[in-house]
Amino acid sequence: MPPALKALLAQLAGLAAAIALARSGALGGLWPLVGAQAVVAATVAAGLRSARWWLPIHLGFLPLAVLAQGAGIHPGWYLGGFVTLVLVYWTSFRTQVPLYLSNAATAAAVAKLLPNGPARMLDIGAGTGTLLRPLAQARPDCRFTGVELAPATWAIGRLLLRGHANVEWQRGDLFAPDWSGYDLVYAFLSPVPMPAVWAKAIAEMRPGSLLVSNSFVVPGQEADAVIEVGDRRGTRLFVYRMRARGGRRSG
Repeated sequence: MPPALKALLAQLAGLAAAIALARSGALGGLWPLVGAQAVVAATVAAGLRSARWWLPIHLGFLPLAVLAQGAGIHPGWYLGGFVTLVLVYWTSFRTQVPLYLSNAATAAAVAKLLPNGPARMLDIGAGTGTLLRPLAQARPDCRFTGVELAPATWAIGRLLLRGHANVEWQRGDLFAPDWSGYDLVYAFLSPVPMPAVWAKAIAEMRPGSLLVSNSFVVPGQEADAVIEVGDRRGTRLFVYRMRARGGRRSG
């Protein structure tokens, strides 16, 4: 079931429970009913096996909506906030890939994985280019490509990457480019797309090239190396070296 549909069903179940409690007289007053709706919605979401981060959303959704209603905020602010979120997160509800930004320590660790000579690197789901900017400066002999789909983050990245002649900044789906011409493909996504990322990698990447995943493992595959970045996040990079003819097998 799509995550958005699970969320809708959970909220509707919570609303139905609150209405039933109000009609039966078992529970009265605005805030007790709002609290009951939130708890039931979160419980149903858990029963539908929604991702854990959905639970606090369900717990806070109606209480925050009621508070906002009483605050007298102009409707235009809600519209502006909605448009901003859409432009930043775009299809995250479908892909389940939120916005993660790589830091300078991660860029330094990735730089050590690049070949000594000229090389090509692809960042899929590149956000605002936080990884590619320091890499482009540190390795002017290399060519970097970033792919980002969300309009707002893509536009910010394009602005920030002006003047970096060795960076190609593309707007599009992360699976759209052909990965065969790259020495390293970097992904900082989520657990959900990793099986598809791996399938594309073994189908297109040439032997000896590297797939580097920030924080999220490829299910059923043992990484050739795990790099501890040593930043405050505790970032780990999982490095997979491509074999001839996609010579890795699922474990």
